[in-house]
Amino acid sequence: SVPKKRTSISKKHIRKNIWKIKGYFTALKAFSLAKSLSTDNSKSFFVQQPNNQTYSK
Repeated sequence: SVPKKRTSISKKHIRKNIWKIKGYFTALKAFSLAKSLSTDNSKSFFVQQPNNQTYSK
């Protein structure tokens, strides 16, 4: 199957921009998750902490 008409340049740009925006938000989400993991504020991952912490009373 071959397309009958050529896709306009403006339509190409619109589709490309949508694709770029989706990538941007995915990267933002991944960065946010990494940040929450590094600061121990994550609610979706349970990271086991090492037990060699000393407690003073």
